[in-house]
Amino acid sequence: MAHDIGVRLTLRALAATLLPIIATLPIAALAQTAPELAPVANRSAQGDVAVTIYNNDLALIQDTRQLSLPRGRSVQEFADVSAAIRPETVTLTAAGTGIVEQNFDYDLLSPEKLMDKAVGQTVTLVRTNPANGAETRESARILANNGGTVVQIGTRIEVLDRYGGRVIFPSLPANLRARPTLSVTLDSASPATRPATLNYLSRGLGWKADYVALFDEKAGKLDVQGWITLTNTSGTTFAAAKTLLVAGAVGESNNEGYRPNYPRPSASPRGNQAGTETAGREQLGDFYIYPLAERTTIANAQTKQVSFLDVGGAPAAKAYFYRNPWLGKRDEAVSVDTVLKFSSSRDGGLGDALPAGTVRVYMRDARGNPQFIGESAIPHTPMGSKLALKTGEAFDVKVLPMVEKREALSATRWRTTMTYKLTNARGSEATVELVQAGLDTYWHDTKIVSESQQSARADADEAVWQVKVPANGSASVTATFETRY
Repeated sequence: MAHDIGVRLTLRALAATLLPIIATLPIAALAQTAPELAPVANRSAQGDVAVTIYNNDLALIQDTRQLSLPRGRSVQEFADVSAAIRPETVTLTAAGTGIVEQNFDYDLLSPEKLMDKAVGQTVTLVRTNPANGAETRESARILANNGGTVVQIGTRIEVLDRYGGRVIFPSLPANLRARPTLSVTLDSASPATRPATLNYLSRGLGWKADYVALFDEKAGKLDVQGWITLTNTSGTTFAAAKTLLVAGAVGESNNEGYRPNYPRPSASPRGNQAGTETAGREQLGDFYIYPLAERTTIANAQTKQVSFLDVGGAPAAKAYFYRNPWLGKRDEAVSVDTVLKFSSSRDGGLGDALPAGTVRVYMRDARGNPQFIGESAIPHTPMGSKLALKTGEAFDVKVLPMVEKREALSATRWRTTMTYKLTNARGSEATVELVQAGLDTYWHDTKIVSESQQSARADADEAVWQVKVPANGSASVTATFETRY
């Protein structure tokens, strides 16, 4: 007993000696000498957001937030990040601050998830008597939640009826979030409020271009309005975002090495020609950038359209087109394609580079109402390009290709005579661009030894005739080819 009293007196004397000294120490010195405590998470909302969206289900998110950072380590929770984030791409830049660790919690709060996390725990079941409205409460242990919830109440086992009452949980699981959350442990050199920019790549954001074209055949004019269609399935809304759209798909690693993507033969009408003019668009490497003029909110689970092109009175013309494969023949005549020809050039066309999309073409009927006549997809198109888009098939302009004669000249040489009969039931002359394809597909020395009308060789694989077919009349072209097949 005397020993205990002596110890207490000694401790009191030591405290009396130390307290005046401790009172003179600065707070920072006390923090350094105190044992390290688990950092408390500080939560920040979405800040100033910029979104760059590519064409291959990929977007770059840049989110600048004001963080109040203490000296040393702290956990910062970034709410409202994309649920489709690629965590390995996250970078955070803040002056005088380093990243120690980062975690992405994407297990989102829902009744089903909450029940999954409660397996093995005790909850309270609240049931209402339908006869008198009285509530009863009893404790239950969640045994399983697989296609239904199995609970143990006292000594009995029950399967919960999802409409039979309420379940009260004691708490929320630590790793179950109401929204996707990125938590980052930071180490700050000094306490301050400073801007921090979060950068990451995400899936779930995309864009495409759509064009509405009103064609006046008599005037030979085309009005075009271009729309950017934004889609967001990332699980997160990006409010008042600066938005840049990149026309093109950036390269991504597929762990398979480099595989060149050689172009495939085009099935588009002859007449498409790549442009040679420089557009007044910002470029990123070899990609064009289309910035939206104003900030926009890209809401989750939303499709949004924003205008980016509005051109009136661009020169345009209707044409007819038919491409015949090598040795192609028909038992009866088929309709030729109806083609709309125009340009993206600065002086005689739309005056802009066109991102890939779908062009939907309208014409006014006799009553002046616009009617849909067809649509066609275009690739990314440089300014100064000539375009020929199929909008449909001509009801009253047809062609019948026939193999008139085919004979072997030797063991390796063949002579083939083709005839193409064209008819026009319209009240005006029609010019058909007739193409015989496949001349260079399997061999490289095809010769046209005779033809009833002079052709043009657009390239080694195709011969092209411009055939004038009179109103309510017909015309034909005959050509003889020598090939190795």
